[in-house]
Amino acid sequence: MSFTLNKSIIKEVCGETSYKRGEAYYKSNKVIVNYYDETKEICEAMVKGNEDFHVTVEKAKKGDVVARCSCPSLASFQTYCQHVAAVLIQINYNQQTGGMGSVSSRNDQLTNGMFQLFADKPLRPKSKQHRFDTREILDVAFICSPVATKSGGALLGIQLKLAKTYFINHMREFLSKVEKRETFHCSNEFTYTPDVHSFKQETDAIIQQLIKIYHNEKMYEDALEVHAKQDESMIFIPPASWNDMLSALSRAEYVQLKQNEQLFQGLHISKGLLPLHFEFTKGNNGGFTLHIDGLNRVRVMEMYNNALYDGKLYHLPMEDCMRLIELQKMMSRSNSNQFYIPENKMEHFVAKVVPGLMKLGTVRIDEVISDRVETPLLKAKLYLDRVKNRLLAGLEFHYGNVVINPLEEDGQPSVFNRDEKKEKEILDIMSESAFAKTEGGYFMHNEEAEYNFLYHIVPTLKGLVDIYATTAIKLRIHKGDTAPLIRVRRKERIDWLSFRFDIKGIPEAEIKGVLVALEEKRKYYRLANGSLLSLESKEFNEINQFVKESGIRKEFLHGEEVNVPLIRSVKWMNGLHEGNVLSLDESVQDLVESIQNPKKLKFTVPQTLNAVMREYQVYGFEWMKTLAYYRFGGILADDMGLGKTLQSIAYIDSVLSEIREKKLPILVVSPSSLVYNWFSELKKFAPHIRAVIADGNQTERRKILKDVAEFDVVITSYPLLRRDVRSYARPFHTLFLDEAQAFKNPTTQTARAVKTIQAEYRFGLTGTPVENSLEELWSIFHVVFPELLPGRKEFGDLRREDIAKRVKPFVLRRLKEDVLQELPDKIEHLQSSELLPDQKRLYAAYLAKLREETLKHLDKDTLRKNKIRILAGLTRLRQICNHPALFVDDYKGSSAKFEQLLDILEECRSTGKRILIFSQFTKMLSIIGRELNRQAIPYFYLDGNTPSQERVELCNRFNEGEGDLFLISLKAGGTGLNLTGADTVILYDLWWNPAVEQQAADRAYRMGQKNTVQVIKLVAHGTIEEKMHELQESKKNLIAEVIEPGEEKLSSITEEEIRDILMI
Repeated sequence: MSFTLNKSIIKEVCGETSYKRGEAYYKSNKVIVNYYDETKEICEAMVKGNEDFHVTVEKAKKGDVVARCSCPSLASFQTYCQHVAAVLIQINYNQQTGGMGSVSSRNDQLTNGMFQLFADKPLRPKSKQHRFDTREILDVAFICSPVATKSGGALLGIQLKLAKTYFINHMREFLSKVEKRETFHCSNEFTYTPDVHSFKQETDAIIQQLIKIYHNEKMYEDALEVHAKQDESMIFIPPASWNDMLSALSRAEYVQLKQNEQLFQGLHISKGLLPLHFEFTKGNNGGFTLHIDGLNRVRVMEMYNNALYDGKLYHLPMEDCMRLIELQKMMSRSNSNQFYIPENKMEHFVAKVVPGLMKLGTVRIDEVISDRVETPLLKAKLYLDRVKNRLLAGLEFHYGNVVINPLEEDGQPSVFNRDEKKEKEILDIMSESAFAKTEGGYFMHNEEAEYNFLYHIVPTLKGLVDIYATTAIKLRIHKGDTAPLIRVRRKERIDWLSFRFDIKGIPEAEIKGVLVALEEKRKYYRLANGSLLSLESKEFNEINQFVKESGIRKEFLHGEEVNVPLIRSVKWMNGLHEGNVLSLDESVQDLVESIQNPKKLKFTVPQTLNAVMREYQVYGFEWMKTLAYYRFGGILADDMGLGKTLQSIAYIDSVLSEIREKKLPILVVSPSSLVYNWFSELKKFAPHIRAVIADGNQTERRKILKDVAEFDVVITSYPLLRRDVRSYARPFHTLFLDEAQAFKNPTTQTARAVKTIQAEYRFGLTGTPVENSLEELWSIFHVVFPELLPGRKEFGDLRREDIAKRVKPFVLRRLKEDVLQELPDKIEHLQSSELLPDQKRLYAAYLAKLREETLKHLDKDTLRKNKIRILAGLTRLRQICNHPALFVDDYKGSSAKFEQLLDILEECRSTGKRILIFSQFTKMLSIIGRELNRQAIPYFYLDGNTPSQERVELCNRFNEGEGDLFLISLKAGGTGLNLTGADTVILYDLWWNPAVEQQAADRAYRMGQKNTVQVIKLVAHGTIEEKMHELQESKKNLIAEVIEPGEEKLSSITEEEIRDILMI
């Protein structure tokens, strides 16, 4: 034999990759030539490997190489496989050396041939023509025709035309010749020759199936019961082969369907109703008539579950096919397309027969009859499946035995009244679910939309439809206990916590992907097994919030165990376990319980303390000790007068040995007015503590601070701290910040100064941790416990309830009415006065002017710039209410409020009351003082210029019973003073913030008070003071909103509030 081969030709027909692999087979002596025939120019060989592959090489008439291999190489490849390449290399070598080399014996050839014949992957020809195959491609036309059976149904036969022209009269002979690769004579004009002709892939697939049918034909031809003698030009498609053949025919280019001698192009399958029409009408003789149209044009092929109508196939259940056959027989026997139904049988006919007819075609019914039809209940069914990455859905409306596909309806009226409202509700939900409609169903090819449908829409449909889901759908929905957890444990011997993310039932290798999906704010994560894990649960939301707030996102996304200092991680502990997302080991659980219950660690009050502490004060001491034990900071926010100073001194006494051992004193910073009060209280309750006040001139202060290690407690004021901040660069044991609202504005020098102090432990003391806005609370914590809250901007984004939950363990607040049951009542009431005529005229003029100026600036761009000017105008109106002489020179008149005050003083003094008078304006206090001097009434006076030591002395003298009247500047004396000797507090003018007024009133209403305290607020009727009082009422619960969370939102003065105050 002689093949024209060389290296280039082999590479061309096999490709570079297959050539290299084939060469490796050849060099490894893997090629065994089983058979060759020089005359027929054919070679058969075997290529050995993990599996033996059989190769046949032939020479076509034009000299081309035609090869086949038993390997499963892809039909889409346009080159031969590596096994063919190996055999071609072997043939080329043998031709060059002058022989075929080692050829197996005839017996070996037969044995190998049997192996090849019955191999798991038998030898088969390629169905795709290779690019080097120069044979002519034949177009083949397939003609399908129904042939009647004895039962009344039909079988489908198939005939062929080669080159769309030459009819095959002997189908079985042709198929045999194709299989054997032999010539077939079609006519005088055309002969099929395998070496010259080939088929398209789609055509070859059908011919291969017909060959199989031909071999199996004898097994079923007796059961076919075909009327006519079997036609040699036709082969019948067995019902068992119908689905495969239908699939192949649908891909072929030339297919015709023949019905009643009429040819229809293509093979069209419909899932809709047959175009049959059944119409019931009322007869003249009292009965009814059923008219049937189109039945004679139907060819039923029950063995295929199909019916043929005008060249179109309709899929039907076997039951409906048999009904159609019998119906055709009945109509044929009656020789009519209608029949009569007696009236007495109509109701039963409608109940039993009409539902079945509706499955076969369109039913029209006379109104007279429809009234007698019982309306069945709607039972909707939704079928879900997943095929080739597509979500498929089928919807059916069942009314008794009648099944309606809403996507296939032709708009014909129904026989009975349908539940249109429920149908529309279901269809609307399906329309909104991103499904695309097809003929008879829905499909979806989008994973996110699929998740949304399965997890969100299906639950809403469950009450409306019965849902039938395949295993593919059930596997798509992730089930089981997959609650995410953050496992937390405390590192031994060090103050660190470790965090590890875990999801039950999810492999650790996939957890990183889940965290990435959470970070990307995706609603779900697709697991390796294809199921969709929902990330929208409450637990996953909390986990996401945790990762976001913790600042450990990067470590978590790498799936690592994260170690965090205890002081930095505590802000996540409180409340998170309530959502079951934290799994705490025993040591961490003890930590949480200790924070929630300070008595757990059993700290005792020092016996050296010269005071008997109340139970709530002991609890406050234990609370501070517990926070210090874990190196946390906190705010002691007890109501004024409950002994915050005493609780702090108890803490100082408890760490005294540690202070002296480490030579780290405690630093107390307070307002100037309270410095000597702290020193006095220390000497009173713990005289053994070495305390010093860092005051005097700069030289004296520096000397004290130079020798600070010789003292246990250093006391200074906020103003002096600002001046000497560099001198406080050394470390301290504990920092106490009294009246911590002094640095409520984080941008002030005071806030910056206290922030620089180095101390192991920090506590803020204040009765009003929040006065106007929650940012004040952030500012205090930014100093005493900066790790607790996020940055200023992020803090502004937190919800109020989240802030409350986070700060709860680190703010201790008790109110007088809660802990001092023996404290007498406090009675508050407003006393109004009408402006005097001169006052009223002056007030009206200033109000009109202020309104005019304010209206120019009440917009978003200019309000902020002019807010100070507007507030200054409001202050002028308040001063007029107090006394016009506050800013009007040479004012000779009086003031209604001033006259009212004098009347109140006369009444109170006559009944032995002891009175504190507060005013924001020191000039107003001077006006009151002049009048008291004129009446020879003695009084004490305190304002911002009163030295600290003198303040303490004045308070002691008043409390010991000297005098019965004390004039006090609201800002200077509103905090830190103990004036329980008074029983009446008069607030001459209102302040914007009710907390400031509360502090002033609590100078008298505090621990140690034995008498009922009366608080009188003076207000000028019909003025902005009444509006200020309303604004106070809206602000007075601000502390409770965070420490004891409420609902209403507060803010500083706004445009709306200004409008309300000025009534514009």
